[in-house]
Amino acid sequence: MAAHVTTPGAVEPKMWLGGIEPMKASYGKLMMWFFLISDTFTFSALLVAYGTARFSFPAFTGKHEDFTFSNMYWPVPERVYEAVPFLHGVSLPLVFVGIMTFILIASSVTMVLAVEAGHRMDRANVEKYMLWTILGGFTFLGCQAWEWSHFIHGTDAGTVMKVIENGTWVEKTIFGANLTENQYGPPAFADFFFFITGFHGTHVFSGVILNILIFFRAATGFYDKRGSYEMVEKVGLYWHFVDLVWVFVFTFFYLV
Repeated sequence: MAAHVTTPGAVEPKMWLGGIEPMKASYGKLMMWFFLISDTFTFSALLVAYGTARFSFPAFTGKHEDFTFSNMYWPVPERVYEAVPFLHGVSLPLVFVGIMTFILIASSVTMVLAVEAGHRMDRANVEKYMLWTILGGFTFLGCQAWEWSHFIHGTDAGTVMKVIENGTWVEKTIFGANLTENQYGPPAFADFFFFITGFHGTHVFSGVILNILIFFRAATGFYDKRGSYEMVEKVGLYWHFVDLVWVFVFTFFYLV
């Protein structure tokens, strides 16, 4: 085996040799990345399970205007998510969830600006953009709460479906959705809706709480005394992850 010979004056490639900060990433950043990678597997498993259930049911094959809710086939998302607050009875397919998505992505932009301000040790702008990020997070959660409420209560007329009661098939009018009944389609559709969007909403809520803590510490001068705003960047990684996951949830659950 040839021996490794180092030429005097030659520049060695930069490699992590076991120091405190591998690849110039602090311990805190590494642990956040490890957590986000593990959480990626969780969300991926949920979306794969949703896809498996989705394609195990037949799709509606008729014309879009002839679509009616039934537990015999998977519902068309545009017909399920067509309501908008204060516009009762007006059909605006996917408009409200599109607004929710825009709000969350906008909050990711303000988080980027907060991180950039932290690199410059600009306390005032860190506070400003963190406040906007918190506002965006709370707005998204409020929108999701309304969507859940509308999904649970259902339409005014409900849907007549054939269900099994006491071992026999009977026709029953179902209003809204829960974990056992669903006026929009098979019960599995509602189960995945509650679990996936609820799991993501829990992440958003956790992120908002973390953002509030970061805002409070920035406002009290804690990071100025420490001489670093790296914690803003760590929480920013989590917030960007939450936003990115929603893009996939929006694509697979609302568009496909």
